[in-house]
Amino acid sequence: MQVVGVVGAGVMGTGVAQSLAQARFDVVLVDVSDAVLTRAKAEIRNNLRFHALLNKSAAQEGASDALGRIRFTSACEDLSGADFVVENVVEKWEVKQPLYVQLDKICPAHCVFAANTSAIPITRIASATRRAPQVIGMHFMNPVPLKKTVEVIRGFHTSARTIEIADELLARMGKDSVLVNDAPGFVSNRVLMLTINEAICLVQEQVASAEDVDRIFKSCFEHKMGPLETADLIGLDTILYSIEVLHDRFADSKYRPSPLLRKMVDAGLHGRKSGRGFYEYPDSAAQA
Repeated sequence: MQVVGVVGAGVMGTGVAQSLAQARFDVVLVDVSDAVLTRAKAEIRNNLRFHALLNKSAAQEGASDALGRIRFTSACEDLSGADFVVENVVEKWEVKQPLYVQLDKICPAHCVFAANTSAIPITRIASATRRAPQVIGMHFMNPVPLKKTVEVIRGFHTSARTIEIADELLARMGKDSVLVNDAPGFVSNRVLMLTINEAICLVQEQVASAEDVDRIFKSCFEHKMGPLETADLIGLDTILYSIEVLHDRFADSKYRPSPLLRKMVDAGLHGRKSGRGFYEYPDSAAQA
């Protein structure tokens, strides 16, 4: 296992590609947008330079060496030699389903597919392929290079060998894993999305400001980030899509998205990546 494909060059895909390159994998980073690929390359270069300042071994290798192991392309056909693929596209079934059909045709028979999805069940994703035993969930946390633990999800058909291969890849990346069974939202987002959604409702109802909601979680519970800061980091559009998946799959009103969340997403206030969410991020806005 040496060639790893990463599909989707957004925030998560960029972080996954960087981490894989630092682990000395040969990476093929695919995105439909050349502009997104250009931005991803610049971000990875900057991140690697910053990492080198803090890490002597990384400094000896140099940012250009790790960056040189990443091939940036808009052609899925370039995944024809991949041993493993990590998918990071938008959290919408109408986008993921045809992508997996395409990947299934292009990638070698031995290739494992890992879905870095926020809420869509792995068993459903596997149904779009003819290799269900080789499909697994691999839920990385943001920012990927700094987070040491990954939530790994076993679909209904996921084989023991696929789990072993996923664990081997994560071990080479210096990451631990927690294996859970398949369910919409898995463990992390089934809990987290409800928390964030309720925090947004509190702001909408003027019970507290975003700053005060986050302050309570940081000061009283000693969380490093409050739920609304976390929402801005993940992306409010991703939060909305994930909650919509939970609402659709469980048909339970407790997963009804906050109207304020919908309004902010419609207004283009997606959090850090757009420059504004519950807080403002001038540097991110300048890059967008």
